[in-house]
Amino acid sequence: MNDISHPTGVDPVRIEALYGDRLVPCYAQRPRNLDAMLRAVVAQRGDAPAIEDGPRTLSYDAFDHEVDCAARGLALQGLRRGDRVALFVGNRAEFVVLLFGIWRLGAIAVPVGIRQSAAELRYMLGQCGASALVFDASLADRLPARDEIAGVHCLVCIEEDARSADAVCRGALGYLALQDAGSRAPRIESVARAEDFDDQQPACIMYTSGTTGHPKGAVLSHLGFFHTARHYQRRFGYTAEDRMLLVIPASHISGLLAVVVVTLQVGGCLVCMRQFQAGEALATIAARRVTAAVMVPAMYNLCVLHPDLAARDLSCWRVGHFGGAAMPEITIQRLAEALPGLALYNGFGSTETTSAVALTEFGDAARVPDSVGTRVPCVDIRVLDAQGHEVPVGEPGELWIRSPGNAIGYWANEAATRAAFVAGYWRSGDIGSVDAQGFVRVFDRIKDMINRGGFKVYCVELENVIQRYPGVIEVAAVASPCPVLGERVHVFLHATDPIEPQAVKAFCRAALADYKTPDFITVSPTPLPRNLNGKLVKAPLREQALLAARQRSTTLSESTS
Repeated sequence: MNDISHPTGVDPVRIEALYGDRLVPCYAQRPRNLDAMLRAVVAQRGDAPAIEDGPRTLSYDAFDHEVDCAARGLALQGLRRGDRVALFVGNRAEFVVLLFGIWRLGAIAVPVGIRQSAAELRYMLGQCGASALVFDASLADRLPARDEIAGVHCLVCIEEDARSADAVCRGALGYLALQDAGSRAPRIESVARAEDFDDQQPACIMYTSGTTGHPKGAVLSHLGFFHTARHYQRRFGYTAEDRMLLVIPASHISGLLAVVVVTLQVGGCLVCMRQFQAGEALATIAARRVTAAVMVPAMYNLCVLHPDLAARDLSCWRVGHFGGAAMPEITIQRLAEALPGLALYNGFGSTETTSAVALTEFGDAARVPDSVGTRVPCVDIRVLDAQGHEVPVGEPGELWIRSPGNAIGYWANEAATRAAFVAGYWRSGDIGSVDAQGFVRVFDRIKDMINRGGFKVYCVELENVIQRYPGVIEVAAVASPCPVLGERVHVFLHATDPIEPQAVKAFCRAALADYKTPDFITVSPTPLPRNLNGKLVKAPLREQALLAARQRSTTLSESTS
């Protein structure tokens, strides 16, 4: 492979002016955009498998042909460079084809999670001014009414099978018809000229899953996507021989970048799964000889507890990448015992940084399990206090991040852009630290930290301890309002077996300071709430904790009256 797709040695870095007012270290050698990256890989990996989706396999040549037909088909529908195309599509080959077709056209992809409601989808389409919407036929009942999305002049429906091609939902153009029309249209050559389409142009608008108000659309560039994919490639040693499992949503930055883009950047094979089920994931990894997977810690925990783990031949699986939280030490130990050939890697990043800005290296997950790794090349991470002063090494504060992957800004939201992006840095809102060895630790979101009578309780630290309690599958700690201490600690957990709350409290007291011991524990018979990206959602748990606090207050008042 050439230097862009399979680099050897050290990547030269230079300072570049990005987006008008940022000076950022960048890799000097890189493709002019993501379409150019794909074309270079296709030229060298033509016959090799690019995507496996159920019984369907696309070689790189076949994938490139479908990408070209998608781009030309969209152009026939009036789409042009800079137009926004929303993808309301699950983990399937068509998502990847359309994504790169949009980029070949020079348009901007807007991936939308398939669990979004019609109201949420309507807001996103209107806020970004989308000209086109592509959707799975199975999701048609969650589309807004046509008069509510009048700006969307092009609808494309991905049929579930060829038989539905003559009965496409909502009067949309069928995906097969789009491909057919594109195959007969003139080729698109304009993006081949570097002066027309450079890598500082937007590649995606990705909406952040905020807990209050409307989500913000982070504008991510081709340059940012390439840099972060290169970081994954370098740190994890990905090559064209890797076969990567896409089981987290492709519409989320982790699935989109840490799986889809990096796989195609190195010339590997993408193995698609529609949704996560532990047994099915293990079966797929064994049958498809998957070498790498990206999952959230709870998914690994469900895999390690599944009875099929010992029965499957998983010797091919060498990279287990996770993020969003530190892996519970007990899960690391169990995976090491069951799968000694599997190397675990953590990472830290956000939609606004185009995924990871810190990654662990081989062995770090077990050696420093509370760390999310060290910063990757071209990235600077600073730790500042509430007054904007840098804190001493190892002390906690807000993480400020400068990276080539930092979003250009928020789409049509200058006030939010000014507040979040300062002097080339993005204010993460995360409390963390960087020690003398460069290891980054993330303790909590600023808004999630619990202040119990003046003592700070970092939820992640407490959650990691409780995760080690026998039978616990997942746990979340939130603040419970208290008229005396300000806030107390309320823990919600889901387990395989009945759990005695007092035993869990005793377990915590043996491992943590007394003020970190949970005041209240709720054992849920069902899994804790998660968003479309598989991450725990604490907002409904906070509501439950607030309701429980009010009930306690009412009971106390009645007993003393």
